[in-house]
Amino acid sequence: MTPHGIVNAGLVQVPEGRHIFPKMTVLENLDLGAYTNRARSQRQQSLEFVFNLFPRLRERSEQTAGTLSGGEQQMLAIGRALMTVPRLLMLDEPSQGLAPILVKQLLSTVKTINQAGCTILLVEQNVEDALELAARGYVLQTGRIVMEGSGQNLLTDQCFREAYFGLAEMR
Repeated sequence: MTPHGIVNAGLVQVPEGRHIFPKMTVLENLDLGAYTNRARSQRQQSLEFVFNLFPRLRERSEQTAGTLSGGEQQMLAIGRALMTVPRLLMLDEPSQGLAPILVKQLLSTVKTINQAGCTILLVEQNVEDALELAARGYVLQTGRIVMEGSGQNLLTDQCFREAYFGLAEMR
């Protein structure tokens, strides 16, 4: 499929590294997400949803995106993706380079997006926090699924804990 066709089908990715347009304003970046016919028709509702999720973006809507902090840029990248009205939102390492307090806020926001009806595919090195909010988790090793289950089951699985956290069962 063409990139346009993929977005029209409701599949959107927020790549690692944010990839915002630094010389454009926050609002201009968000508007770029609403370029499909379906997204354009819901632009105002999507914009309100994004601004409610990330009030800081509303405050900075006329500010040049390149002058935002790293956390604000990540909010903008996710907000722009949400402007497409996705059915599946794929997030690649969204917490990369963020302070621990911002990571908690970001993951809470990801949960809110999911509860609003958007499926989330999250690739995240912050394993414990990601699995706490995940309905389902997969462990990949050299491109193969070697373990899967609910987020909670993986967190309590002894083999998983030993492999990822170096925690052996106390005897």
